[in-house]
Amino acid sequence: MKRTAVILAGGKGTRLASVTGDIPKPMVPLMGKPVLEYQIELLARYGFSEVWILVNHLKEHIISHFGDGSPWGLTIHYYEETQPLGTTGGIKAIEDKLDQSFLVLYGDVILDMDLDRLWDFHESKNAEATLVIHPNDHPYDSDLLEIDEKDRVIAFHPKPHPDEFRYHNQVNAAVYILKPTFLRFLEEGIKADFGRDIFPNAHSQARMFGYSTPEYIKDMGTPDRMRKVEGDIASGKVSRRSLRHPQKAIFLDRDGVINPDLHLIHRPEDMHLFPFTAKAIQRINRSDYLSIVVTNQSIIARNLTDLKGLSEIHKKMETDLGTERAFLDAIYFCPHHPDSGYPGENPKYKVDCDCRKPKPGMLLQAAERFNIDLSRSFMIGDSERDIVAGRSAGCTTIGVKTGKGLRPAKQFPDFFFQNLEEAVDFILDKPFSDLWEDLEKKRKQKAEAPFVVSIAGNARSGKTSMARYLQREWELKGTPVFRIDLDDWILPKEQRAIEVDVFTNFRLKSLEEDIPRILRGEKVTAPGYRRHPEWEVPAVDYIYDHQPVVIIDGVVGLSSPALRALADIKIFKSIDKEQLHERFTRFYEWKGFEKEEIESLFSTRDHQEYSIIAEHEAYADIVL
Repeated sequence: MKRTAVILAGGKGTRLASVTGDIPKPMVPLMGKPVLEYQIELLARYGFSEVWILVNHLKEHIISHFGDGSPWGLTIHYYEETQPLGTTGGIKAIEDKLDQSFLVLYGDVILDMDLDRLWDFHESKNAEATLVIHPNDHPYDSDLLEIDEKDRVIAFHPKPHPDEFRYHNQVNAAVYILKPTFLRFLEEGIKADFGRDIFPNAHSQARMFGYSTPEYIKDMGTPDRMRKVEGDIASGKVSRRSLRHPQKAIFLDRDGVINPDLHLIHRPEDMHLFPFTAKAIQRINRSDYLSIVVTNQSIIARNLTDLKGLSEIHKKMETDLGTERAFLDAIYFCPHHPDSGYPGENPKYKVDCDCRKPKPGMLLQAAERFNIDLSRSFMIGDSERDIVAGRSAGCTTIGVKTGKGLRPAKQFPDFFFQNLEEAVDFILDKPFSDLWEDLEKKRKQKAEAPFVVSIAGNARSGKTSMARYLQREWELKGTPVFRIDLDDWILPKEQRAIEVDVFTNFRLKSLEEDIPRILRGEKVTAPGYRRHPEWEVPAVDYIYDHQPVVIIDGVVGLSSPALRALADIKIFKSIDKEQLHERFTRFYEWKGFEKEEIESLFSTRDHQEYSIIAEHEAYADIVL
């Protein structure tokens, strides 16, 4: 099928006059290339054969540069608007040339989109008009629209918005696909604007749908914005965000991660963000990760509210985020609950579905919709079902101590942090990337496998997060890792003597026998360690299968000559006393200890363990 595009390139660009001078705004060079040329190249890439460029102001610059379009494999036509008719007049004037669905672009916009996906969406909906929408970091002063659960446009909310207005962050991105039949809403010779005049009046009469995308679409209407766009082109961000490339996502549970879990929130007024939430999500927005909520909402099945009521709750959440210049790229929710037979329930949603966590259905839906590489993505949650769903989807899992705090749990996350902010900082800061690169060079220099890395340091120093970070980096690069967690040998609390050193509590003598046996290929079963009173303690079978990298992670990893002799590289994770005390306090608060108990226990540990382990820094090849 022939694909046609119409580009509106007749604007004067008065806000850019200091930059553009005597050239039209679409011809402003970014990285040495006119804005309009980026659009022409995009259209050629996706098999468009015909382009109409609507020109007016300084049209000669455009016509002389692009000619008939043959250098790009396109046929380019021009239509000159003799008088300004907004965004619609020129299209109405060439109506007889448009016999199939056509794409509409604004000539001052830099974008890179998977236009095949957009076109497939338009055709699958049998839409008369498909409007591209996306979230942004200033929705409070943007023209917004609203779609239903089937993506049909149901409302327009032009700026300025009234006080106390709650909204979904769905901004009209000014990229459209229109069928010729939609042009019946345009009047010949009448100046009008699609977003302000046409769409708000036509949506109730036409099949109009919203296509939500996180892809890069940004106009460069001011000098500051132009510089920002040019930087994004130079960094590759514009291209990376196209859904033709696999994306990375940070999936977020809602209640207990983004907002306090008040149990079955079913009113907008009960939705309140944690103080750190907007800052954390804003960091995701500025990264190469998508921010996607996946949340079980059985309030629908329980009949505490309906889909409209849940939408109002999410409007409250999105409005509060938008006020802080943060946004979510998508929200997926499961309205179901498998258990039926309760008074007042909604039987329509009492089903055993594929989307309710711990099943990974919502993550898989998002992965298909946004071309997400799940192996490079993260799932952050406060409950075991979040962790199971994330792991089943193939994501790296992160638990947080807010909300349910993974109490109780049988399956544990890859990483565990205090809250969403700490988790996002860890993901984006990549705190051990330089260390991994150094270790990888050393691994390649070693003649024979395995390459053994021992990581020691006091509890709560961050050594396990470091060990798992290194493991993930190696495995993402295709190098299997065998990790031994020395905590699995710790004596249970009830078996520890009151006055005993750290080496007895960690069964150092057993470790000196068991770790070499593991590395010789023998099966060793460790008793396991209860990290929280409500967590189960499964025994752990260690069976080494000749992985090229072995990581030995534990407090006493450098505590004896026998263990140190196993390592090619010995790392000590240091921590100062003040930070150790802070992390210790937070950890035991999470475990349910009272303040007095925590202080007493810290004093005991300081004497029996922390000062002793700190001395082992002297044995390390690398101290962090």
